[in-house]
Amino acid sequence: MFDDIYKNKKVFITGHTGFKGSWLSLWLKKSGAVVMGYSLENNNQPSLFKSLGLNEIVDYSITGNILDTGKLEKTMAEFKPDIIFHLAAQPIVRLSYIEPVLTYQTNVIGTLNVLEAARKAESVRAFVNVTTDKCYENKEINKGYKEDDPMGGYDMYSSSKGCVEIMSSSYRRSFLNDGFYMATARAGNVIGGGDWAADRLIPDCIRAINDNKKIEIRNQNAVRPWQFVLEPLSGYMLLGQKLLEGNGEFARGFNFGPYEDSVLKVGEVAKKVCEVYGKGEIVIKKSGGFHEANLLMLNIDAAKKLLGWEPSYDADTAIEKTVGWYKHFYDKDINIFDFTVKQIEEYKENIKWMKSCAIR
Repeated sequence: MFDDIYKNKKVFITGHTGFKGSWLSLWLKKSGAVVMGYSLENNNQPSLFKSLGLNEIVDYSITGNILDTGKLEKTMAEFKPDIIFHLAAQPIVRLSYIEPVLTYQTNVIGTLNVLEAARKAESVRAFVNVTTDKCYENKEINKGYKEDDPMGGYDMYSSSKGCVEIMSSSYRRSFLNDGFYMATARAGNVIGGGDWAADRLIPDCIRAINDNKKIEIRNQNAVRPWQFVLEPLSGYMLLGQKLLEGNGEFARGFNFGPYEDSVLKVGEVAKKVCEVYGKGEIVIKKSGGFHEANLLMLNIDAAKKLLGWEPSYDADTAIEKTVGWYKHFYDKDINIFDFTVKQIEEYKENIKWMKSCAIR
């Protein structure tokens, strides 16, 4: 995949110890890249990064804060990366109500710091800046948002990511010349094995099931786009390929989300998790007073037409793959690293099959 563009390339990943960062680090290593990760210590228990032993897999794993400009710039300058995937963020909506300053410092100023470090490093040719579907001014309309729709956000997390999108557009036009291209990537609700972050639906379901507790969900009728973790990561890596190849027309924003049949209600997803796991009881709780959107969808026409990217798994498959990973992890019946690699290989084979069908 990706025409072997990542083989022997130096790849710098911020937030590499997080959920998506861990999956991306592993996939890039399996693609032949030289990977340096830069991230805060992941204190989740368990931790996907630690469970997979990725500290021994990636070439360099640096503990650092993207707000520490001195360390960030020195680390990047010494590594001399070809491409950067920026995933480090304060990603939890409800925490942004409690820690608004930290949310803006990390998501806005932190992103600016990474951009500046990349510009000063001079070796960087491509920059994939990962934001979120929540960057749009969500009017809760029954259609997917397009990349040129207005940025906004009700809560501090969403608005901080809207700011990142506006800043990225300005930064691109102000400073980035031929030979250094930067794009933003906006994905929906990402699910997959190894996410143990607080206040996320499937991790909360898995924790409750394994603790023999009832699954408490709020806002059960909220509609979200659900996708398996490898879906947006394949989009990020494809976008990175185009930028590394010097295609400046791809230096823009892109949505990566599922088809409409995978836009499901929170309650439906929780029910499917219980069905696949084979147990679990759901109870409805109050939302806790924080505003949460009831409807959010993405339009992925640009990614399909310009990048040739499209979803490979529907929501049912995504949930089955996700729950299957957790069951194996808790049952300890297989090597979880090997199983994770297997899921990557299965996903790649599924994409090849889809492309072969399209050609025929």
